[in-house]
Amino acid sequence: MLAWPIILSNITVPLLGLVDTAVVGHLPDARYLASVTLGATLFSFLYWGFGFLRMGTTGLTAQAVGRESDSEVRNLLGQALILAMVIGTLLIVFATPLVSLGLWLLDGSATATPLAREYAQIRIYSAPAVLANYAILGWFLGQQNSRVTLMILVLTNSVNIVLDIWFVVGLGMTSDGVAWASVLADYSALLLGIYLVSRQLKQLDGHFLKSQLLALSAYQALFHVNAHLFVRTLGLLFAMAFFTAQGARQGDTILAANAVLLQFILLVSYALDGFAHAAESLVGRAFGKRDWVAFATTIKAAARFSFWTALAASLAFALGGNTLIALLTGLPEVRETAAVYLPWMVVMPLLAVWSYLLDGVFIGTTAVVEMRNSIFIGLAVYLPAWWLSQQLGDWHNHGLWLAFTLFTLVRSAVLLGYYRHYRLTRWHD
Repeated sequence: MLAWPIILSNITVPLLGLVDTAVVGHLPDARYLASVTLGATLFSFLYWGFGFLRMGTTGLTAQAVGRESDSEVRNLLGQALILAMVIGTLLIVFATPLVSLGLWLLDGSATATPLAREYAQIRIYSAPAVLANYAILGWFLGQQNSRVTLMILVLTNSVNIVLDIWFVVGLGMTSDGVAWASVLADYSALLLGIYLVSRQLKQLDGHFLKSQLLALSAYQALFHVNAHLFVRTLGLLFAMAFFTAQGARQGDTILAANAVLLQFILLVSYALDGFAHAAESLVGRAFGKRDWVAFATTIKAAARFSFWTALAASLAFALGGNTLIALLTGLPEVRETAAVYLPWMVVMPLLAVWSYLLDGVFIGTTAVVEMRNSIFIGLAVYLPAWWLSQQLGDWHNHGLWLAFTLFTLVRSAVLLGYYRHYRLTRWHD
């Protein structure tokens, strides 16, 4: 019941990307599409880096719910929103150097980059709304209300799609129209979120405490959790960026084939994230109550759902992978190249499923240091494995996929090791 709204809301995300591409892709000059792609990529990385506002808020709120502390639940929302607004405002203040650095790293063409800069300078104004929405979604999920996630994301993407078409097709705007559509959609979602929050607050006892909202010392738990999640996210971003960069060095065909196969991983993550996010809420509540029977039951149930989903994905890729590739690209050379590396996709879900699930468990218990460690131990295997694969023979892209697969396997193994250790030493009666 908790997972299905999250899975459905995840599905709306690529739909928005398709509409953005379709609307701008029909403009007479390709540089508009290139600029939106550059700008959207920049903000995907930028906002993903602050995803801790969602994860950290979920874990702490779920534990407060388990302790039946309405006042703590209420004040955690206030703290998360204040933190989101401060960070969002700072992003706007430092927009010029941040955008310049991001576009320099993305290294776009001379014609697309100026338009991407214009897109980014507009889109940055959505930062406070995006980060506040992260906090609101995390707060509701911590209270086992995942339908709010679906409501907010459906509204965001629906408004964005309508404004995309109106601004670009109706008013004759270009990439700037797409940027303004995103900004207005994010603030529309924030208004809905505030309404839903005000309704939920009426059901909670207690009230906001100035000592909890204005004293820096009161933010210690939130800072501790979010700091480690932020570092963990930076490590994960580096792993993905390194994979993309090494694929690009092997030519456009390899880069495109890898991009297609990464969409398979994204597709699987939509379902597995649903179960992981549900586990965050239920595990966090059981952890807060110190109800170890419910704790174990939740993890076993989430593990069953996750494993069978991962197995179904592996079978789908094994039996219909070439058909899926054909749906994503019509270029014969990209299809043929992606098919060569398809076997990596068959094994990937069965290895990655445990890291997705245990991320949810460790967020619910706010064991974020262990999550951070799993990423960096994985990187300590990933990078040497890639280097050795390039030195020992003609491995090239197979070596890159081997290294990335090992990174995933090590992450899962480290988290499983931590989980087993804590079940024996801490997480029991």
